[in-house]
Amino acid sequence: MSSPTLIDGPRFGPVSGRPPKHLVIFLHGYGADGHDLIDIARHWCHALPEAAFVSPHAPEPCADAPTGRQWFRLSERSPAEIWRGAVAAAPALERFIDAELARHRLDERAMALVGFSQGTMMALHVGPRRARPVAGIVGYSGLLAGPDRLAAEARSKPPVLLIHGDEDPLIPVGALFGAVNGLASAGIAAEWHVRPGLQHGIDPDGLELGAAFLRRVLSPESFSAGSDL
Repeated sequence: MSSPTLIDGPRFGPVSGRPPKHLVIFLHGYGADGHDLIDIARHWCHALPEAAFVSPHAPEPCADAPTGRQWFRLSERSPAEIWRGAVAAAPALERFIDAELARHRLDERAMALVGFSQGTMMALHVGPRRARPVAGIVGYSGLLAGPDRLAAEARSKPPVLLIHGDEDPLIPVGALFGAVNGLASAGIAAEWHVRPGLQHGIDPDGLELGAAFLRRVLSPESFSAGSDL
């Protein structure tokens, strides 16, 4: 039997020009692809000059966007469908994470997951279930799949930052508080911010919050004095 094909996507950095000390993996939303988030690296690269950024394309063609990708199908958008989808998509993401860490000779302490929408669902599903804690998870405009299951399945307790717009018409802001509570049940404390007037997206303040969080959790002793935000 042939081994599964690894997912892949666009890459950026490190801008230092040296081998990376950190790895940031972007996980895009439903119907997009890896190109959708990789430009965030250009906003964050000077705050994280030693970081390699990568934004893999999700493994499946999107059922509702012929040129996009999906981590899993969203037809009824029910909690049961989201849970089944996250479980099914997790192995492909796990293989990608393992391959990227090996590629750069890094371990989870030097890696962060950054998700948007469905990508946040995947980051919050996979991150706490890894045996070794990742440095941090940033989730924009998403939710936690199976919040009642995480306490029994979490193997690590990474720092988490959640950011959500209070006018999000696709995933209402209440999903943020559901995620915070679900994470808390597993002993994972999440920092969270609600962005006023923001719909389903990422605004400049959200980008700044994400960069500051990653700078804090990704081995701060390795940053040079000249690369302050």
